[in-house]
Amino acid sequence: MTNFMLLKGFEVELFTGTFAAENVGVASAITKDLSDFVKEPDQRNLEYITVPDQRYAVLKHALLLPRLKLRKWLDCRELTILPGSTLSLGNIEKFERSDVENCYHSFIEKNYGTKVVTASIHINLGIENLSLLFSALRLVRCEASLFLALSASSPFLGGNATGAHSQRWIQFPKTPSNVPMFVDHDHYVTWVEDQLSQGNMQNERHLWTSVRPNGPERPHVLNRLELRICDLVCNVDLLLAITALLELRIINLKNNMKKYDPMDASFKTLKELALLADENDLLAAKSSLDANLSHWKTGKQINCRDWINELLLEVTPLAKQLDMFELLQPIESILTNGNQSMIWLNSYSKGVSIQSLLQKGISEMEREETNFIQLKQPISD
Repeated sequence: MTNFMLLKGFEVELFTGTFAAENVGVASAITKDLSDFVKEPDQRNLEYITVPDQRYAVLKHALLLPRLKLRKWLDCRELTILPGSTLSLGNIEKFERSDVENCYHSFIEKNYGTKVVTASIHINLGIENLSLLFSALRLVRCEASLFLALSASSPFLGGNATGAHSQRWIQFPKTPSNVPMFVDHDHYVTWVEDQLSQGNMQNERHLWTSVRPNGPERPHVLNRLELRICDLVCNVDLLLAITALLELRIINLKNNMKKYDPMDASFKTLKELALLADENDLLAAKSSLDANLSHWKTGKQINCRDWINELLLEVTPLAKQLDMFELLQPIESILTNGNQSMIWLNSYSKGVSIQSLLQKGISEMEREETNFIQLKQPISD
């Protein structure tokens, strides 16, 4: 099975804080003690990166083991890992620098402030064939809103409900403000070099969009697609389900480029597709699964839930062929019961406090890790 599958890796951003769900920044101290973690510009969150692998059982271990190590460090200080992708109960006025000597951090603080203090999941899929990579970038950008809708977990900010399901995506500064749908690698290289020369990007990493090409020497040497739009997904089985859906879409694309590459399969121009995708992303950020989006193939309105169901039907034959069908099942629960934001907002509307909701989320994360330890799930080949 693995011969057909892509390498997959994750960049996981997390908030730390008290058991009362208040944000507390300790990233500088953590990264001194735990080499697996790296600092973000603000002290209150940090990141770990998993080693790429094709196998989902291995990826589950890779996602949970750093959390266990971090939790042990935090427990000694009466701190914990917080759910959600924004400063739900944190101070949104003050930027808490993790490294006062870092010039790039200074630039971020000065230009964006706490808008960038968020937690998210970046999903990386290995694609070395550049033609396939840029086709995949076009498809995934056109469908990125669906993945955001499944992952939405940031309805709160600074102690208030914002009215959005992904406040993180609404507030995070997309940079540069207008990113084209890339035709090929040459188009991407030329565009990045132009942005750098004009000062729209500070460096080759300063491309903050829903999905981007990535690799060891950007923009010239690329080997993977990075989906950046997802909110933090605390439940690892759901994260793996979202990843499996993404991977199956790309394998479907590889098997039938004419059907799945928007450059060939849509009547819209690439410029129109870029605008459509960006608009869908914002609609999904506001209403997630309840959003009415524009389908990239036809331009017609489609409910987000219906579109995700459409994708699941399309990938099901391939999922069964690759023994991945069971991996997708957590998505069915999300479509039926709602994503994290929708569940939280439903309880909040009934009078449950933000603090109580976050504390329940803290307990659910701990429970998942405890169950993982007790099961000691073997890694299959």
